[in-house]
Amino acid sequence: MMNLCDASSKKTQVRKTLSSSKKIPVKSIKQSPDGDIIDCINIYHQPAFDHPLLKNHTILVSLSIPPKSKTREKSLQDKKPIAQLWQLGGRCHEGTIPIRRNQKARYAKKEHRNFPLLAGFSNHEHAFAYVQSNKYLGAKATINLWQPQVQGSGEFSLAQIWVLAGANSALNSVEAGWMVFPSHFGDSNTRLFNYWTRDRYQSTGCYNLDCPGFVHTSNSIALGATISPVSTYHGAQHEIILHIFKDPKKNVWWLQYGNDDVIGYWPASLFKDLADSASLIEWGGEIINNAQGGQHTTTQMGSGHFAEEQAGGASYFKNLQVVDQSNTLVPPGDITTVAEKPNCYTIVSGKSDDAGDYFYFGGPGRNPKCP
Repeated sequence: MMNLCDASSKKTQVRKTLSSSKKIPVKSIKQSPDGDIIDCINIYHQPAFDHPLLKNHTILVSLSIPPKSKTREKSLQDKKPIAQLWQLGGRCHEGTIPIRRNQKARYAKKEHRNFPLLAGFSNHEHAFAYVQSNKYLGAKATINLWQPQVQGSGEFSLAQIWVLAGANSALNSVEAGWMVFPSHFGDSNTRLFNYWTRDRYQSTGCYNLDCPGFVHTSNSIALGATISPVSTYHGAQHEIILHIFKDPKKNVWWLQYGNDDVIGYWPASLFKDLADSASLIEWGGEIINNAQGGQHTTTQMGSGHFAEEQAGGASYFKNLQVVDQSNTLVPPGDITTVAEKPNCYTIVSGKSDDAGDYFYFGGPGRNPKCP
């Protein structure tokens, strides 16, 4: 006669096996030049559906009402397409999504920080622009692509958009951009990423698809994958357009790459304050400074050159926009810029007919004025 404990153990193992089998890729793409393996997973078997709030969720395949825009942003991306390197090895079919296999990665979370501004995050340093005066339904920007040098283990360098609401321990945030994070991704490549939290980076949220929450819908864009090519100092410049916006009818926050490619969305049910709208929008760069040996890190932000070098030398954000309460993309209004360690990283803002609201940002980290 079977022992009841043995029977229970076998049932548990069967459940685990069935759950695991759902994650078996329909196809794996192993010919990426950067060594990444991309698994094409059935769209309904993605990590998002392990979240208790999304157990019976029906995937949204289209926007209900995209934000209205008076102009279409002109980007270098329109002339020189920015690719993800894995795409050179194949494609994922309709009905599947590309997920980067985390064979070299470790789970990572952002750390606790002060709100409403980025300041106060002890070993995190920022150069950023922000607006905070209205209810916002999204933000958009064209972001210059670089591959900054990252010095130490656990350090990173990124450029991103933050869409935020709430305060103190109830801070809600959805974020997206590019980053170089060797200890997380296993190399120094520039990679597309997103992030979310509903409790000020304490116990909820993660990068990309590292935990349930973000619903991935694109079969052509992989979160965490290498973006190529990147810009060169006083040489060819490359950029991406990212747009985060609220769908007023379907009650989700969409993430769009370029002017047309939707990557997926965060259901508003994941959040408290962001379930309605955002109260703060930020754009900018961030690095971690672990101050090894008591010295400031040499981790670069942006291009590794100060904002004052401007075109060709410094990294930039341009065409800064917000989505207002009428669901229209508009200029952000009066932006405020902050450089927390101006001897290490700087920011210079401006406005022009071609670039709209823009800023240059970045720096080398340790230097004679930033010891």
